[in-house]
This record gives sequence, structure tokens and C-alpha cells, in this order.
Amino acid sequence: MRTGIPVPARRPALVAAGCAAAFGVLTALVVARSGAPYPLDEALHAWSVRHRPAVPAALARGLTATGSGPVPYLCALAAGLAAGRGTRGRLAAAAGALSFLLVAQGVRYGIMYAVARPRPPFPDWAVYASGYAYPSGHATTSALAAGLLTWGARCAADPATARTGRAARGAAGGRARWAPWTLPAVLAPAACWAVAVGLSRVYLGVHWPTDVLGGWLYASTWLAAGAAVLAGRRGGAYGRYGPYGAA
Repeated sequence: MRTGIPVPARRPALVAAGCAAAFGVLTALVVARSGAPYPLDEALHAWSVRHRPAVPAALARGLTATGSGPVPYLCALAAGLAAGRGTRGRLAAAAGALSFLLVAQGVRYGIMYAVARPRPPFPDWAVYASGYAYPSGHATTSALAAGLLTWGARCAADPATARTGRAARGAAGGRARWAPWTLPAVLAPAACWAVAVGLSRVYLGVHWPTDVLGGWLYASTWLAAGAAVLAGRRGGAYGRYGPYGAA
């Protein structure tokens, strides 16, 4: 049965739909309690407050600072420059990555003000925070930046794809010749960074755990949707790799 979605785009489209559904359910659960924390939220928050000596707290503050401000946008810029080929391609990809991050942030702000969930009690904070709690801005932004870095690394792994719009084929098996270390070398630290930033928000007492989970689900929805758009752009003319080299 035809679905109207190009074959390469179906898997990321399904992932995006699943993450969006999970985010919608979690948001409904948060709204149903008028933002009041669930028992697991309170338990993990209390544990964090009780286990927060000076040195780990200082390290967490340094880490959490990278999840906002210029760092995620520099990551998006670097991802775009890595993804494009040639001056115009690099500029276009960088502008696209920055625009993607900005639009996702704008929509997040709308959701945040619509839900208007209060943060944990102020005396429990170990770092300054502003605005409402759900979904976590630091968790969202770092996850989006990590996803964009992975996209840029995947593009850079196979320059022939960017030149021809088709994956380079090996002599046997028909597989693209990816540099074996490029993608995991970026994916692993980027993912660990995004997870650590999200967890630091709970550890520092400025977010409930469900705020961070909501940020991760929201970011995953956008990343999977972006991958689906690139994979299916112009009816799949770029294959699974997108117009700049890799989806």
C-alpha cells in the first residue's frame, strides 16, 4: 500500500511520530496535575539535594552551562559547515542547521509558556534558572545540538555523496564507504554530553526529571522529523543522505 512517504523517509518518520506521541502523553500528564510533580519526580529531586557536595556541584554547574548560550549554536554552525560541500553548500547547510535549532527553540518556548509548570522549590536550587520548567531548555538544546553534530559527521564521512547526490558504492555488497571512526567518534561524546547536561539540571535542583525527559522527547521528535524531511526531499531524489551529503 502506498503511503505517500518515500521509502528512505519512512523509518525516521515513524520515529518522529512515536516520539511526538510520547511527548504528547507526557505533556498531558504534566498538565493533568497542573504541573505538580509526580512521586518519582519528588524522590529523584530529594536524592539530588541530599547528595550534592561542593566539588560535584561545581562540576555540574560547569557542565550545565554548556547546554545553553553560545555552545549549542556553535555546534549547529560546525555541523552545517561539516555537512556542506563547497562554499555555497557549507553556508547553506550552516544556515539550515541554525534555522532548525532556532525554530525548534521558538516552538519550545510556546509549549513552555502554555504548560507553565513551576520549577522545584527555590531553596533547593544550586544554580540560577529562569522561566518555566517544562520542557527543559538545556536538555532540549543540548540534544538538538548533539543530533546536528551527528548529522554533520555523517555528511563528512562520505564526501562523494555530497558531490553526486548518491552514496559511493564499494566493490562488493553495495554499501557506502563510510569512514569507520567518523560517526562514532562524534556520536558517542555528543550523546554523552547531551545526557549529562539533562541530568545536571535535575542534580542541580532546577528541573523535575519529567522536565528533562520531555526535553529529550521533544528534541528527538524534531531530529527524527528533520531526518525524514532530508531523506524524502523532492520525492527521495537525494536518497537517504539529504541535499548536503547525509540525512
